[in-house]
Amino acid sequence: MSRDRTPGRVGRTYHESDNWFETRPRPAPGSPNVIYVILDDVGFADLGCFGSEIRTPNFDRLAQAGLRYSNFHTTTMCSPTRACLLTGRNHHAVGMRCLANFDFGYQNGRGSISHRAATIAEMLGGVGYANFAVGKWHVAQTDEITAVGPFDQWPLGRGFHRFYGFMNGSTDQYYPELVEDNHAVAQPNAPEEGYHLTADLVDKSIAMLGAHVSLAPDTPFFLNLAFSAGHFPHQVPKAYMDRYEGVWDQGWNVIRQRRLERQKAMGLVPASTELPPDAPGVEDWDLLSADQRKVAARLQRAYASFLEYTDEQLGRLLDFLEASAKLDNTLIVVISDNGASIDCGPEGTTNVLRRFNQIPESFERNLAAIDEIGGPRSFSNYPWGWAQASNTPLRLFKSFTHGGGVRDPMIVSWPARIADKGGIRHQFHHVVDITPTVLEICGVEAPEVYRGVAQMPVHGTSFAYTFDAPEAESRKDVQYFEMFGHRGIWHRGWKAVTKHKRGDDFELDDWELYKLDEDFNETRNLADDHPAKLREMTERWWAEAGRYDVMPLDDREVRFRAKAKPDSIRARGRYVFYPQLESVPSSAAPLTQDTSHRITAEVMIDQQSEGTLVSYGNCGSGYVLYLKDGRLNYVYNHCGDITRLASERLSEFGAITLGFEYRKTGLLKGIGALVVNGKRQTGEREHQTLLRISLAPMFIGRSGMPPVCDAIAGEFPFTGKLHRLVIELGDDREIVPPSGDID
Repeated sequence: MSRDRTPGRVGRTYHESDNWFETRPRPAPGSPNVIYVILDDVGFADLGCFGSEIRTPNFDRLAQAGLRYSNFHTTTMCSPTRACLLTGRNHHAVGMRCLANFDFGYQNGRGSISHRAATIAEMLGGVGYANFAVGKWHVAQTDEITAVGPFDQWPLGRGFHRFYGFMNGSTDQYYPELVEDNHAVAQPNAPEEGYHLTADLVDKSIAMLGAHVSLAPDTPFFLNLAFSAGHFPHQVPKAYMDRYEGVWDQGWNVIRQRRLERQKAMGLVPASTELPPDAPGVEDWDLLSADQRKVAARLQRAYASFLEYTDEQLGRLLDFLEASAKLDNTLIVVISDNGASIDCGPEGTTNVLRRFNQIPESFERNLAAIDEIGGPRSFSNYPWGWAQASNTPLRLFKSFTHGGGVRDPMIVSWPARIADKGGIRHQFHHVVDITPTVLEICGVEAPEVYRGVAQMPVHGTSFAYTFDAPEAESRKDVQYFEMFGHRGIWHRGWKAVTKHKRGDDFELDDWELYKLDEDFNETRNLADDHPAKLREMTERWWAEAGRYDVMPLDDREVRFRAKAKPDSIRARGRYVFYPQLESVPSSAAPLTQDTSHRITAEVMIDQQSEGTLVSYGNCGSGYVLYLKDGRLNYVYNHCGDITRLASERLSEFGAITLGFEYRKTGLLKGIGALVVNGKRQTGEREHQTLLRISLAPMFIGRSGMPPVCDAIAGEFPFTGKLHRLVIELGDDREIVPPSGDID
């Protein structure tokens, strides 16, 4: 039998023995600290240093100390861009064809990053870096972000030593779903005490880095800092909103033109650049009514204020790095994950759940809620006209493969190394190129095998050469794009791109051809002039698609449907929740929508007992079952339309059951009734249900915040004894019963 042996000699006593101490891996001398700063849905023109009137002095500070890249590209969606950024590989190849919310049933669309692609944290950790992740993650399957994991795709499972942030694609800025390391945590204080998630994220970043540089000052660190701004909901302290009073009253047409003029003056875009025509769905500002303009300007104020607030918080982190003498040798890369968003309809919204549920937007509703925009009861996103201004001077938006979706701002700052401070670089690069750049700078080789798993090669091309060579030819040769069937390919200055219409034959898509070296923003389609070049480019797209596992092309509408994959935590028909659980992320909550179901709470109560039994959602949408004033109550919030049921005063106490039953009568509608000790109460009511109930979590034994309805205040915890809460689903999700059939 063999035994592990250490170097040196071990005898019977120390006199005959030699000491030996294991040496941990250490980065190469002079290796920089590395920080990735990721913005969300921020367009090419939204930072001050990229032409915006929005105040971003700290992002501008980084640009003045480093470089701006005018020809940087992403994948056009958040999860795929983050997968590329973290691995240096193309997103289909690592399993993230679209959002982490979906497993498509293909290897290229699992909703998480393949273990065949080590992350930058795993690679840097192998040579001794300390790794921290703060903010948005969204590269783990979202039905696997509950308290039971699995945790292999959480940050600590992908090479980070600490994590603080949120796991899904967005979260409330005043009442976020927070995770620390591998467990959910409560926010440290309330909004009325000054809480805001963005400030909290920077507080945690400073705390983590402060501890690290205090105890291990010679060990470099990597921080992945992923802000919420400017993803909806746009929520920010009112004082920041007040700073932008009147700024956008002239409208998006004027703002867009002024941004282009600044970009030309900066040298970001060629002097010959002209704005393309308005995208379909963008309304002419001059044709809007006074009230429509008022609402639209207010929605933009929330977005811009959110971005300025984020800039201010980043400034605190930069000040810490400077005070700790770490800023000079810290490589900071700032990007947006995609272009500006049109997720919520041409006119914007004060409640994004209306858009997700295909509820027609109501201008009157938005106008009535205008004073709440930016606050904790508003879940807003801007109109498409502001998205187009955000992407100035580019065409289209997030989710498309034209410039407005994939061409995004990038700033690289490294004071100790970059001499051309404030310079601009025009070489073509893609988000897959960032991690290879860091590996080259740090002298780290991507492993061929990591933790026993063979690794795919890194796909990106380092752009470290651009630091000293502003006029050098791009070393990047080719880059494909694909999202929802929209496709594109760049090759040595040429770009072919197509906007796919869902349901159409992919072979019949109309491909466009542009010479980006001469046509910055895709305004002169050369497809008819160069048919041979177009054919060459489209054939090259198919070759790249085969190389990086893009197929099969799939344009079906699968987002947020009320159906779970077979092995998902949401595939069960019966759930038993105990009060120790407290919360369930919205992505893992039981799919009660569009099916008959029963909620039963087994409790011990007396005449004074009150509080929430179960709550799913918040004041924007959701449902809540609660006990108050001796009555059992159920409220369903259909994006502001409220259905209420209330029982007679309870006459039974002690160990009883309190519940709610819903019997489906049609598509997204049915009849609800309260149940006490197995007896259905009078006052049944028909109501519609939402396809996507809420972005906020489900809570057991307390309310979500702000509460689903105004009849309860605060978390309204249950004061009786809740033994368990059972949710049982029917088997009629795919069946629309005959009208009136409720049995």
